[in-house]
Amino acid sequence: MRFEGKTVIVTGSANGIGKGIAQMFAEEGANLALADVDVEAGKVFVQELSRYPGEAVFFDTDVKNGDSISLLVEKTVKKFEKIDVLINNAGISKFNNFFELTVEEWDEIINTNLRSTFLLSQSTARMMKEKGGGKIINIASTRAFMSEPNTEAYSASKGGIVALTHALARTLGPYGITVNSISPGWIETVDYEALSERDHKQHLSGRVGKPDDIARACLFLSDPLNDFITGENLTIDGGMTKKMIYEE
Repeated sequence: MRFEGKTVIVTGSANGIGKGIAQMFAEEGANLALADVDVEAGKVFVQELSRYPGEAVFFDTDVKNGDSISLLVEKTVKKFEKIDVLINNAGISKFNNFFELTVEEWDEIINTNLRSTFLLSQSTARMMKEKGGGKIINIASTRAFMSEPNTEAYSASKGGIVALTHALARTLGPYGITVNSISPGWIETVDYEALSERDHKQHLSGRVGKPDDIARACLFLSDPLNDFITGENLTIDGGMTKKMIYEE
């Protein structure tokens, strides 16, 4: 019950990594504001969380829309009176042929992944500042540091999140707000049992990651005792980015 009485916003929380993060905070007693565009899955998830001591509320939120973000923060504060932790997890991963990538496709990815992180952090930090502090955690990606072909928009958005993180940490530090990012590697969110032995052995850890691996890191960075960690990026990828690979 480390987070009993704490209010946590998790965006993109109806499925995947966001759902795993929200689940673990619920187990620790937090009150949750769940934000997603998948209304049906979000409402079902809220019902699943009703067995935990904290309260979970779902808000239909399109993070590409600034008004939708403002409404999320406003409704969360109205419901719980404060925001202690913000997890900027919502995002899309679309890979487009570089030579055919349109401005509209670029904007969709940048606005969903990067601009939303800025806008939600700004709106939430205003509330945290009034209450004496808080924690902001941004979910980036190992693609901020390494790439495959045709991932320009996605990689740019995630690299921007890492840079935005340390900038925010510098700006918000005087107000008792820590800001960190997490860069997941391969986190399987659909069918873990279908993974092959080869999939797992690609990792120094010997296995592919799970949403809980990211959720535990969020709990760690959100712990009030960890106020000496800010402006950092935590890579959680089973060691994949530490492998040296030569091509013949």
